[in-house]
Amino acid sequence: MLSIAVIGAGHLGKIHLKCLQGLSNQYKIVGFYDVDTENSTKVEAELGVKYFSNLEELIQAVDVVDIVTPTISHFEIASLALRKGKHVFIEKPITTTPQEAQKLLALANEAGVKTQVGHVERFNPAFLAVKDKISNPMFIETHRLAMFNPRGLDVPVVLDLMIHDIDLILSVVNSPVRKISASGTAIVSDTPDIANVRLEFNNGCVANITASRISMENLRKSRFFQKDAYIAVDFLKKESEIIRMGDVTPAAKDDPFAMIVDLPQGKQKHIQIEKPEVIPGNAIQSELSSFYDAIVNDTETAVPFIDGYNALEVAYQILNEIQSAKR
Repeated sequence: MLSIAVIGAGHLGKIHLKCLQGLSNQYKIVGFYDVDTENSTKVEAELGVKYFSNLEELIQAVDVVDIVTPTISHFEIASLALRKGKHVFIEKPITTTPQEAQKLLALANEAGVKTQVGHVERFNPAFLAVKDKISNPMFIETHRLAMFNPRGLDVPVVLDLMIHDIDLILSVVNSPVRKISASGTAIVSDTPDIANVRLEFNNGCVANITASRISMENLRKSRFFQKDAYIAVDFLKKESEIIRMGDVTPAAKDDPFAMIVDLPQGKQKHIQIEKPEVIPGNAIQSELSSFYDAIVNDTETAVPFIDGYNALEVAYQILNEIQSAKR
């Protein structure tokens, strides 16, 4: 069992604490820290977890540090934990800037500890159901729309919402980004609240990403197009679908319900729709559990710091493109 501290007890921090309580066979929660003492007193009473008023004292007392604070404080807290030789799980985005993320990478390598970034959609049950089916996609389209919520307005929508899809896309496209085109506009905040991005990769893959936090509905969908297959993932409804186009077999010809399409030159293809089994699960609890497994088994973490850095680097390139388009 690993001892763990949660840093940050706001909305998401409380969720992490509850998830860790559900992983009592893996983690022992030593306590939590938050700068808001009034809220911390309430959380301590509600969840029965000890509140520490001294950050360094808490970090020193554990094996693992789970950072769930506003992004602006990620670098300082993670640096402190890494210098003390602690394993670090940190919520997305990894840091405020790519430069800070690079420094954390160096500190983590020097400390020789395990690190993971909370890009939670990697653990969404709908994505896990088709993850192994996604192979060399050549066109990707994602929509992540959210109804207005004042929480999160301290960062652009690219860092708040779109970064989820940036990370997912980078995780399935095995090729460097060649070109970025982007546009966005601020509606209710001082930074872009809606953005559309086109990523072009060296291998020819193209990804079209749309994110908005001023939508009239919540929507989180991705579609992956690859040779002979189209894979759709609904992250919100936890549903997946695979549509394949294959050769027409004798059995398909005899099936009156088979979807057979006629192609040029007399060719035919059989369209098959597959609904993979989506195993229900709590994505945050799953990512924390995977971090435990990586530590005790000394294996690579699911989303190491380098992945968090790569997603943040692309996000900043997107923000620069948005600024350039305005100029």
